[in-house]
Amino acid sequence: MQMNDSQRIEAPRQKVWEALNDPDVLKASIPGCEELIKHSDTEMEAKVKLKVGPVKATFGGKVTLNDLDPPNGYTIEGEGSGGVAGFARGGAKVRLEEDGPDATILHYDVDAKVGGKLAQLGARLIDSTAKRLAGEFFTAFAEQVAPTTPEETAAEDGAEAPEQKKGWLGGLFGGKKADPTAEEPAA
Repeated sequence: MQMNDSQRIEAPRQKVWEALNDPDVLKASIPGCEELIKHSDTEMEAKVKLKVGPVKATFGGKVTLNDLDPPNGYTIEGEGSGGVAGFARGGAKVRLEEDGPDATILHYDVDAKVGGKLAQLGARLIDSTAKRLAGEFFTAFAEQVAPTTPEETAAEDGAEAPEQKKGWLGGLFGGKKADPTAEEPAA
């Protein structure tokens, strides 16, 4: 499986670089990550619980960072095993590009292989799951590096901060609770 994409992060390149090397930021950003231990500047160990289609497993694996070029990027190589669920092995080339003084574009190229039950699920399901997980990672990572608040988002849009909506039901009623005793307006 191969995948490449870019993500714009509202933070200077040095701050993004530091976050890419911070185990706490990575643990909070990796979907299903239960544990991330940094053994050295180039070696980490992770425990991640994932569900891919009907297969649910906890993967344990090691990650090695190579070709370090601070703050421009590096290559990640890793291998993880989920017992009978199978294994994943691969790498990613990560490159950081300045986009003005306060923004960075993170480019990545991934090449991975899966085996065991995971490989039996089919390329389409594996690809869509990988893209979904990458999207979740980058959304969480961007929020860790450059948090936004509803007030900041509204200020950027030139409006007041929206009321917090609660769940899907709140979305149906525009964030207002339905009053079952209220009379309907006469037509």
